[in-house]
Amino acid sequence: MSDDKTAGIPLRDGHAGRYQVAAIPARVTEDGSMEVLLVTSRETRRWIAPKGWTMKGISDNRAAEIEAREEAGIRGSAFASPIGAYSYWKLSSTASRLTRVHVYIMRVERELRSWKEKDQRERRWFEAAEAAERVSELELKSLLKCLPFDESVRRFVST
Repeated sequence: MSDDKTAGIPLRDGHAGRYQVAAIPARVTEDGSMEVLLVTSRETRRWIAPKGWTMKGISDNRAAEIEAREEAGIRGSAFASPIGAYSYWKLSSTASRLTRVHVYIMRVERELRSWKEKDQRERRWFEAAEAAERVSELELKSLLKCLPFDESVRRFVST
């Protein structure tokens, strides 16, 4: 896991303005495969990583943990540095804008039975390769495909 780039995705992106943070909750199964947790978006029902805007006075990795708890009902610890980044078009009723998302790997400590957005989203564990097929953003696909081969990610989520 690197501060400045992972899987060829630069983090210092030059995008002006605010950015979002995402958590990739991950676990290594008994057979050694890596699984990640995705949620559906509220409006389009596409599979996405739990994400949201940065929060004033809260570190980005902590903000990613909060988003994972609210959107996916997961408690855990996000690595201090992002493992990558991706961009997507954030659509609203009046405009659309390119939004940059910094991605944090997250070690899952507990899955909650009840959480803030439980009635608005579906959550599901996927093997990393299948998760890559389910998401729409090309940079996120690339990041998910590389996860199982990153030994530092494996060590972090397994401890």
